[in-house]
Amino acid sequence: GLPPALYVHGLGGSSQNWSALMPLLADIVDGEAVDLPGFGVSPPPDDGNYSVTGHARAVIRLLDSRRRGPVHLFGNSLGGAVATRVAAARPDLVRTLTLVSPALPELRAQRTAWPTALLAVPGVASAFARLTRNWTPEQRVRGVLSLCYGDPGRVTDEGLRHAVEEMERRLELPYFWEVMARSSRGIVDAYTLGGQHGLWRQAERVLAPTLLVYGGRDQLVSYRMARKAAAAFRGSRLLTLPEAGHVAMMEYPETVAQAARDLIADHGGS
Repeated sequence: GLPPALYVHGLGGSSQNWSALMPLLADIVDGEAVDLPGFGVSPPPDDGNYSVTGHARAVIRLLDSRRRGPVHLFGNSLGGAVATRVAAARPDLVRTLTLVSPALPELRAQRTAWPTALLAVPGVASAFARLTRNWTPEQRVRGVLSLCYGDPGRVTDEGLRHAVEEMERRLELPYFWEVMARSSRGIVDAYTLGGQHGLWRQAERVLAPTLLVYGGRDQLVSYRMARKAAAAFRGSRLLTLPEAGHVAMMEYPETVAQAARDLIADHGGS
């Protein structure tokens, strides 16, 4: 059979975020996209742990229980931070690592990323929930898309409809805001962790061949972090997409797929 691949989404996302990329790689990997605890259709974690480490443990548990490793591991945004932790902690589980706009600490966060950090401040999420109570699911989705896409016009009508349906479903969940707030807090906490637990130190420990994908119009993860990341992940390759935003695998799936194919071809198919 084909070698296994696992796809890990970002903050507020779900396994659906990989629906454009996965079919393009289906002939070379047996791919599965997960919903992190509290996202998509996954229930919240029993222990209420939404830290990057907590999410990484959940991914490791999944891989261990399925005996699916080593996998070609993909991560976007928060999922990129989670995948980095998994690869550093359990090199035996990761064959290659592909990170799309990974949420790694920045010295100066971009101003457009502040709302995400603000969600982590106690009380802000509930205030935001009250403020936006009258927003329609479509207004919410358009807000998210304008933050995540380099060019929101690239979203198809069908893509928008699916996103709105998913948002409607999520808003019904009693834990929706708590998950967003606590996972935001988890990213902020991971950004401030120093020493060997810091994400950059973990990046330096990753042994798996790594592909880094950065978007020039990313409003959440700065394009200027690309060079730092390329230096931290040893022997990594870097794909920069000047027109892409925060979700290059949804915006330019063919380009990302080709780079991932090259990585996988060079480092072990089956």
